[in-house]
Amino acid sequence: MYDMKPYLQEIDRVIRRGPFQDNWDSLARFQPPEWYKDAKFGIFIHWGIYSVPGFGSEWYSRNMYIQGSPEFEHHVKTYGPQKDFGYKDFIPMFRAEKFDPEKWAALFDEAGARYVVPVAEHHDGFQMYKSEISHWNAYEMGPCRDVLGELKTSLEKRGIVMGASSHRVEHWFFMGHGKEFDSDIHEPMQRGDFYWPAMPEQNHMDLYSTPTPTEEFLQDWLVRTCELIDRYRPRLIYFDWWIQHSAVKPYLKKLAAYYYNRAAEWGVEVAIDYKHEAFMFGAAVPDVERGQFAQIKPFFWQTDTAIARNSWGYTKGNNYKTAKSLLCDLVDIVSKNGTLLLNVGPMPNGEITPEETAVLKEIGAWLHVNSEAIYGTRTWRQSGEGPTQIVEGQFTEGQEKKFTSKDIRFTVKGSHLYAAVLEWPRDGEVTVQALADADASSLPVFHGIVKDVRILGCPDQIAWRRDGEGLHVSAPQVQSDLPVVIQMTID
Repeated sequence: MYDMKPYLQEIDRVIRRGPFQDNWDSLARFQPPEWYKDAKFGIFIHWGIYSVPGFGSEWYSRNMYIQGSPEFEHHVKTYGPQKDFGYKDFIPMFRAEKFDPEKWAALFDEAGARYVVPVAEHHDGFQMYKSEISHWNAYEMGPCRDVLGELKTSLEKRGIVMGASSHRVEHWFFMGHGKEFDSDIHEPMQRGDFYWPAMPEQNHMDLYSTPTPTEEFLQDWLVRTCELIDRYRPRLIYFDWWIQHSAVKPYLKKLAAYYYNRAAEWGVEVAIDYKHEAFMFGAAVPDVERGQFAQIKPFFWQTDTAIARNSWGYTKGNNYKTAKSLLCDLVDIVSKNGTLLLNVGPMPNGEITPEETAVLKEIGAWLHVNSEAIYGTRTWRQSGEGPTQIVEGQFTEGQEKKFTSKDIRFTVKGSHLYAAVLEWPRDGEVTVQALADADASSLPVFHGIVKDVRILGCPDQIAWRRDGEGLHVSAPQVQSDLPVVIQMTID
């Protein structure tokens, strides 16, 4: 069993040296990195043992032990009783024989991603990297490759920033249902075992339900995460939701202080993403899962969502979104001071699905034309205009948004203001109402001088005029099913 004491002592030493201490007053001095605020678009990766059964979702390791669930019934029918074939028995089947980090990195680069965040350890407790903490990892089992390390090397060749995501803390309860019947999850267990601790799950959504994580488990979580930081130096750490449990908070503060201090030693800018109120506001970057904010925000934030509607990981029945819907979301999020982290779920052999590949390539082709309206931009005085209302909050993306030619989103950079028309009209006639002209006695949104107007990707001169109703643009030669960006040069 791994001796945690030396690492825990090192963590305390790093925190004492500063500049960050493990309290909210100190951590509030965090500032989101400029590279992160400029990036706007990243790729999330859910890939692990759960891709082998490819059924239900990436929560297969939990649900296959819940009696009566579809995953339970599927497992028994397909692989046999859980006492004879448990989740651990998928590991030899997870061979990743076609995993090519260079190919992945090339695709993400073509898609226009500026950062990539692989899930280093999901709730199932299997590490996708080389570790001294546990032998249950992809370097020693399954693929027998340092997936995270290989991908980092390939990404950095292309100037893409690599982060890492840890969902380890949910492992406290994730496999607990396996103790309720005759399965391969049974006592005695100790730290270092794959299924440990598999505690009862009274209500995993209740942050204060008992039993709360023990000191041993939380120290193990802290050491695992710090090892991930030290070994791979990710520029971004994404945490899933259960870190907001009250028992986790002291360790979470230690982790943040350690990470920020290590980054200061290395001379790099880093960030942590969190959900709900796991962090005190201002100490890290808030994330909205499968949803957005309705209005522009004065703080930097992130949306994480997936190309697949039904699962983060690969399943044989994934229902995929279109590039158009994702691009509309991207434009909307960026206009409100956010960034989009878009997930792919590779197949167990290591290939990214044809459907996801096609979506990423279409997004990349659009960004190739319209990149100046996205990367490095900042918010304007308003995020947009138009009749379509965005429903705010987590898990709201299931409500379909039907945009019109009056739905426009704004960004700004240097001398240019950008207006992205989310649904380009067939006649090519658009009015940007926020740029209405008016005399100095009135209070229009915009009082500046528009020197020139063009459409990104269109080499032709376009007709435009400005009056009391708005900026009128006429470009019938432009035909597109994707958002079209009008660039205005302002004096």
